[in-house]
Amino acid sequence: MNNLNYPLNNAQVELMKLFSTDLSDKELQDLKQLLSAFYAKKAIKEADTIWDTKGLSDDDMEKLLNEG
Repeated sequence: MNNLNYPLNNAQVELMKLFSTDLSDKELQDLKQLLSAFYAKKAIKEADTIWDTKGLSDDDMEKLLNEG
């Protein structure tokens, strides 16, 4: 096996372990959906934090949506 010139992070190591098994097409699709949901949840949480920190309202969002 080739030596890498950089270390893998903990997420990469776990994914490499997972990918050492042969996933069916359905399992791969489920995994993609799981990862998408995970990152979407993180993005929504961060957006909510920014929203609350800046004290934004629904009117502010309407203005942003109608710009441009």
